[in-house]
Formats: sequence, C-alpha cells, structure tokens
Amino acid sequence: MTECCEPKRGAGKICPECGKPGKPVQWMTLENLLNEPSKIAGGPYRFCATADCPVVYFRGQVLAEEGEGPDPCPFHKDDLKVRVGIKEKEDPVPLCYCFGWDRLKIWGEIKRTGKSTAVESITKKVKAGECFCERSNPQGTCCLGNISKAVKEAVERLGKGS
Repeated sequence: MTECCEPKRGAGKICPECGKPGKPVQWMTLENLLNEPSKIAGGPYRFCATADCPVVYFRGQVLAEEGEGPDPCPFHKDDLKVRVGIKEKEDPVPLCYCFGWDRLKIWGEIKRTGKSTAVESITKKVKAGECFCERSNPQGTCCLGNISKAVKEAVERLGKGS
C-alpha cells in the first residue's frame, strides 16, 4: 500500500466536537452507562475527557457505508445514566463510581480531619477485587488518578495536610 492510501495516523481518535484526542473505552462501559444502549453503533468508541466538551463517547472513523468522516452521532452527557465527574462543575461531582466518593465528601473529610482517606480506602478495595470501574466509571478506567487530583486540589485550597 502506498503512503497516500494509508489511513492517517491518529485518524478517528479525535472528538468531533472539541477536536481533542479521545481514549479508547470498552463496549461494556457504554452498555452499562448509556440510557439507550441499543443506540450503540459499530465501534470502537472513545471517551472525550475535555471538561467543557458536551461529548462523552464518540466512534473512531465512521465506516465507509455510513459515509467516511467523524462520528455523526456521538453520545453526550445527557445520554448517560450517571453524571460524568470530569465534565461536571457543580457539586456533588462524582469521582469514584464504585465506592461513592465525590468531591464534597473528600473536601468535607479534609475540612474535618485535615486529610483524606479516599486514596487509601479505594486502593484497599481495588486490591481486594471489589471494584467494577470498567462498568461504572464513564471513563471506563480506575478513578484513583481523579481521586488523587481532587485530594491534592482540596489540600491546596483548604491549606491542610493530605
């Protein structure tokens, strides 16, 4: 195949709304979190992590029979059964979908005790095999990165230890 006929590297990985790259997400994530999973078309799907973008999931390059180009029917925040923490500004902002941690809970704990037990608590449960992130978290991945970021932000804003 000559270079002109090869697909461009990264094609189909860009959100049709914000133009930023998305991360691959498993089918089971969409099946569990969409209000109407029957609307899932041929994949693969990607998650858009851009905070101010209304798109949550989009397909890679659309199949030729549907007309090549960006996904004409991405899934938006309103298409999900849960709030998408990374895209929310108003509390309670969900952070851990498996064990019920949100930004308010973390901030409240830090205000009361000067630290958060969220990372330690979640890590312990993950190691025990009690998590189901790929089915409950819209990102389709473990929440610990988001939790750590939220704890750090809370500590910085509240001026207390971790």
